[in-house]
Amino acid sequence: MYDLIIIGGGPAGLTAGIYAARRGLNTLILEKKSFGGQMLLTKEIENYPGFENITGKELSDRMLKQAEKLGAKVSIEKATNLNLQDESKTITTTENEYKSKAVILATGGEYMKLGIDGEKKYTGRGVSFCATCDAPFFKDRVVAVVGGGNKATSDALYLSEITKETYLIHRRDSLRAEEVNQKKLSENGINILYDTVVEEIIGDVMVNSIKIRNVKTDKSKKLKLNGVFISIGTLPNTGLPQEGGVSVDEKGFITVDENQETNIKGVYAIGDVTGGIMQITTAVGEACTATLSAYKHIKKPYWRNKKSF
Repeated sequence: MYDLIIIGGGPAGLTAGIYAARRGLNTLILEKKSFGGQMLLTKEIENYPGFENITGKELSDRMLKQAEKLGAKVSIEKATNLNLQDESKTITTTENEYKSKAVILATGGEYMKLGIDGEKKYTGRGVSFCATCDAPFFKDRVVAVVGGGNKATSDALYLSEITKETYLIHRRDSLRAEEVNQKKLSENGINILYDTVVEEIIGDVMVNSIKIRNVKTDKSKKLKLNGVFISIGTLPNTGLPQEGGVSVDEKGFITVDENQETNIKGVYAIGDVTGGIMQITTAVGEACTATLSAYKHIKKPYWRNKKSF
């Protein structure tokens, strides 16, 4: 029996573990693969306070070590069933069954992939899924953004401010993005390649070109560049939480209130699985809010009705 079980070991889950352990909560963090989550895909991080430059792996290791040092227990186990409706929550994994007084869901999300040659090989070496994270590494260089929605156009506009040249590649003959964003593309000199798909990402140590094909003419060619930003959407990992009765919005992200609490009392959600601005700092802030809210729920201190912690 634990006070708190955190499902997911990315930056949100690890931060929740740090705060929970410092508050004296008997805490367990469950992670199905590797601690660090999407953070592990980032070769260099320059926008996390306190570190001018740090790799995603190193930051992850530091967070994990800090959580364990403070007393949080961690385990690589995949959760397979959630019984969240009762006051005592039950989490079943591939190996064990646990009970807790509260649960924090930090199951994250996965960037949608193109599924082409070179994509996985060059992730972190010219292939990125986060423009706001990695744009500074491509100052005065040539990049392409793949996608046609609001996020893709926003990424292209953001990148165009610092790059030498920016392409926007979309498989259809028109964009899904809002008209105001589309107008800004031309105003900012962004090259739009309609009816075009990326078939391969090419490089040596780093990305140096891509193979693209026009779907109407079926003609292929190479485009020389230094970076590819894939912006075709994010899939939240909410299958298991939904089976446990947790509500999601129309896009599949878990809905929470100002305390990061879901529709089920004592169950909270943080990080990419809630949508919004997907940054490490955002995940950390949500983790702080959720964990201190969970502490109130578990310990019921005399000051629990006050807004401050």
